[in-house]
Amino acid sequence: MNRIITERLLLREWKETDSKDLFEYAKSKLVGPNAGWRPHKSEEESKEIIQMFISNGDSYAIELSSEKKVIGGIGLHDRKPDEALDHLKQKEIGYVLNPDFWGKGFVPEAVNSLLRYGFKELDLDLIWCGHYDFNHNSKRVNEKCGFNYQFEKEVKLDRLDGREVKSLYYSISKSQYEELGK
Repeated sequence: MNRIITERLLLREWKETDSKDLFEYAKSKLVGPNAGWRPHKSEEESKEIIQMFISNGDSYAIELSSEKKVIGGIGLHDRKPDEALDHLKQKEIGYVLNPDFWGKGFVPEAVNSLLRYGFKELDLDLIWCGHYDFNHNSKRVNEKCGFNYQFEKEVKLDRLDGREVKSLYYSISKSQYEELGK
């Protein structure tokens, strides 16, 4: 994974030593359920999740450069929400952020840097981003970053006791991204 540097952030590989920062926000009821998982119960659980991130190799820690502190996570995952577009080179962005840092533009900054990386470095054709129908903050981020609503579907959240929700999917193509002049 390449490190990605933005004006205020460093997107980098996770390290086990990030477990304290991850647990700080992953234990919040404002974070996990909005992303489809239960709040973490211990720093040890956060450490196990970091080990999974490291082995999967598709998730970045979002580090606030000025504080050298992990304030969230973002990934560029091998998912194809629309099987009819299976022939396209595509990935899906997913993210979470510590609520103490909400409303400061950090997620759009991180998402825009991954869009640039995905289209210019990975030569993707299409990038997806989704959210559950109750997650209005993610909806705003998707729209702010130029994603276009495509469809919704019912999903069962296995990591949230089988809760059934609507997942709304947005995408942006390489040509749409280039038209935005980013």
